[in-house]
Amino acid sequence: MRHVIALDVGGTGMKAALVAADGTLLHEARRPTGRERGPDAVVTTILDFAAELREHGIAAFGETAAAAGLAVPGIVDEANGIAVYAANLHWKDVPLRALLSERLGGVPVALGHDVRAGGLAEGRIGAGNGADRFLFMPLGTGIAGAIGIDGRIEAGAHGYAGEIGHIVVRPGGRECGCGQSGCLEAYASAAAVSRTWAAACGDPAADAADCARAVEAGDPRAAAVWGEAVDALADGLVTGLTLLDPRVLIIGGGLAEAGDTLFGPLRAAVEARITFQKLPLLVPAALGDTAGCLGAGLLAWDLISLEVTA
Repeated sequence: MRHVIALDVGGTGMKAALVAADGTLLHEARRPTGRERGPDAVVTTILDFAAELREHGIAAFGETAAAAGLAVPGIVDEANGIAVYAANLHWKDVPLRALLSERLGGVPVALGHDVRAGGLAEGRIGAGNGADRFLFMPLGTGIAGAIGIDGRIEAGAHGYAGEIGHIVVRPGGRECGCGQSGCLEAYASAAAVSRTWAAACGDPAADAADCARAVEAGDPRAAAVWGEAVDALADGLVTGLTLLDPRVLIIGGGLAEAGDTLFGPLRAAVEARITFQKLPLLVPAALGDTAGCLGAGLLAWDLISLEVTA
């Protein structure tokens, strides 16, 4: 069966798959990123993982992968196939596309940004399927966005489009890893909620999921922490929809797993803030943590299509 290799590299783990042309996951695998071993070791792990997937595809389907797609965090030069910078992985200007293509025997390789790849998958085969304009926002360790326009994801002039987590929603507020103060990411990411709830409840191991459960149980401290995050998120979303006018707003990541504990108050908070703007359909992501991997596979299939039509 014709297939492509797809890899989604995160700060702590890698997800990989062999993906059919219709988006079916033919084989899935995961392993730790191992960032504590340094950037060179992470690159080696990526290349080794891809090579193992290639061999699995040959054994299972009798043919080598037609292409590969690789989604990575940070700043990505998709046109030149370079992972420019990733704070969590400590790499800089890594020619990943060339390295991976060489390791896989010369097959074409597409390199993409992890959130934009996830947005591509949600737009084509997930919660945004059929929408001409959407904004995909995963709320995880950080907050980023993917802007979907007519079946493609807008990267921006310099590859920075969609960085909604660094909209300042609380001027002079908490310090953000980007160097600003008061960013949305510092208040409404799953990591931010985890930190705030751990401090409020006195349990350093408590996380955002624990906070959501405490909200559901009626804990007023949790309600205050959760309300602060929802208010900040609503402020950021109103800025985003004012600029982009999306038809669908897709929320994913760890915080979205709280379900209506998040979506109920968030819809109400966004609706209360808008004036002239059109309220988009606000929905949870459909693909879970496989979105980035599926998106990497779609990038690989798109690359094959471009080569056929060129």
